[in-house]
This record gives sequence, C-alpha cells and structure tokens, in this order.
Amino acid sequence: MTGIYVHIPFCKSKCRYCDFASFPDKLCFAESYMACVYREMAMRSEELKGYKFDTLYIGGGTPSVVDENYIAMLVAAARKNFNIAADAEITIEMNPGTVSAKKIETYLKCGINRFSVGLQTAIDRQLVELGRVHSLNDFLLCAKLLKGKNFSADVMIGLANQTVADIEKTIETAAYSGAKHISMYALSPEDGTPIYTDYLNGELPDGDEVAEMYAAGVKKLQELGYNRYEVSNFCKEGFESRHNLNYWRRGDYIGFGVAASSCVNNIRFTNTFDLDEYFKCILSNHLAVKDREEVDLAGQEEEFIMLALRTSRGINLNEYKRIFNKNFLEEYAAAIQKVGAYVEVNGDFLKIKDENLFIQNSVIVEFLRTK
Repeated sequence: MTGIYVHIPFCKSKCRYCDFASFPDKLCFAESYMACVYREMAMRSEELKGYKFDTLYIGGGTPSVVDENYIAMLVAAARKNFNIAADAEITIEMNPGTVSAKKIETYLKCGINRFSVGLQTAIDRQLVELGRVHSLNDFLLCAKLLKGKNFSADVMIGLANQTVADIEKTIETAAYSGAKHISMYALSPEDGTPIYTDYLNGELPDGDEVAEMYAAGVKKLQELGYNRYEVSNFCKEGFESRHNLNYWRRGDYIGFGVAASSCVNNIRFTNTFDLDEYFKCILSNHLAVKDREEVDLAGQEEEFIMLALRTSRGINLNEYKRIFNKNFLEEYAAAIQKVGAYVEVNGDFLKIKDENLFIQNSVIVEFLRTK
C-alpha cells in the first residue's frame, strides 16, 4: 500500500491540547495555500509516476473549515498528478462545528468516501474546557448528515474531571450515531500547550486512572461490536482505516502542505512548519522540505517492531524474516524472556496480549534495548 497525506493547517480556533501546525488566524490565506498544494503535487508528479496510491487522507488543522470547492479541487489535483486506485480510500477530517449539508454533498461528489469526525467527548462542559468549537448537538447533526456513510469518531480520555460514565456515554453516542470506526486516544499534554498547565497543576488524571478509563472504554467498545485492531483504534468488521494501516505496516507515503511528513523508499522527509516559508518555496518552484534522512536497516527494524506491536495482530514473523533475513524469536530471545508474561506467539505472529496492549510502550522498549 502507498498513501497520500495532505495537511490543511487552518482552523476556527486552536484547541487547548493542540500542538499540531495549525493557524486559527490565517484562514484568509486558504485559497493561496491550496493553490500552492496543487502546485506542490504537480512538482512531485514525475518522481512518483511509478506509484499507485491506495489512500488519500486530508487532515489538519480542520480541513472542513475551508471552502468545500477547494477540497474538491484538491482531490481532482491528486487524481490528475498521481495514479489513484479506483477503490482508493479518500478520507477528510471534520470538526462538527464547521460542517454543512452543502459541504458533505460536495465531498461525496468529488469522491471522498470516508469521514473522520472529531467528537472527543459527549459532555459539553468538557468540550468547552478543551477549547473545542462544537457542541454535542453539532456532532449529532453532523452524524445525521453522514447517516449510512463510512465515518469515524474520535474519543478522548484522560480529561480533567472525566469519569468512566462520561467515556461510556461518549462511546455510546458515537456508536448509536452510526460510526463505523472509533478512535480512542489518551490526552497527551504537550509542553507549550495551554492544557500543559493543567497537567503541571495536577488537574488531569494520573496514569493509573487513565489506564482504568481505557480498560472501561475497551470493554464498552467490544460490547457494542467494535474490534480493536490497534491500541487506539476500533471498528466494525471491515472498516479499518486503510491509511493508518499503511503507516503501521511501514508502507510508503507522501505528504503535501506545511509540516507534512513523507517516507518513500526509506527516505524520511518533512516540509517546513513555517507557513510563509512554505509559500516562498512553492512559489519559487522549490520543494519546501526542511529535514531529510535515510532510515538505515537498523532503523527500519526498530520501526517495524514498534509499529507492529501497536497492532492487535502483532509482528508477522514470516514478514520479519523476509525483510531482515533473521529469525525474530531467536534474535530477540532475551527480550521475549523478559516480557514473556505480556506477549504471546499466535501462529506466525508475536503479539502483546490484549489485556496488556495499553502499556505497549513499556513492552516495546525491551525489544529496542536487548537482543
């Protein structure tokens, strides 16, 4: 699989937890920015002509905040410049507070077939505390517009004063509204964001409390028929995010727009995070790449292990041997012995046991530390 990611860095206002490249005060530059993205695609079309792209993901920021016709032109530009598979998964992220029937109609007409909706929580008070620009009612209206369509809902745990009942209500809201896919993420208070102050003041749940919230959320999701296929991602049968699966399986992907990352043929590179610099580069017919590195074989192996162990299926032992020409069970015998209570071999896969998946970082680190 090979994917395309496009970053739309505009939003109505910046959420208190957000550390992504997003600019709530620069929406007036959206038309110029989108024109630059189309141009960047054209600049890369020749070097990527040998690839067939299975997914196109439009993220942000808030892609749904810009004029819907810009999004339609973006999908058209991708099809013009690249070989997009006929059955490609084409996803757009949406904030429920920026959605309309007209926008969704345009998205569907241009070929978008998957929608990622940022619910976060069904408790209005918590939405206000997070700095979200939507209410629960906005989400319900958005879900009504998407009835029968393939949409995902984001759920956030680890919020201030959040209870297990709050999480269960949020999951039930997403499920009963028709979400085929639910992503459940723990809030990560990043230094430099407003919510980091809450963390420093001890106003957020501690690690043990978040683990309990996660376990309760998993139980509720499973009761409602959602299968966990990655530590934070759950779906109805057959509705996995193909774009995210490509990341977790170390497939190639190319990113367009400010701050967009790419990895092609084990060359990893990232565009500038500076909007003005991005404009200057593209308008002068130069790519806006700031950081570029080649991932060596050892780095590829580390990434393979880290990403695979995040998933419910774990490490494909045959695939590991094919890529690295080594026997995983022999190569990592010491690490396996050390974390033996947390992992299991199931046929051709070594995986973290379901009940331990939330603490996967502490397990993964042992595979990176010892051989």
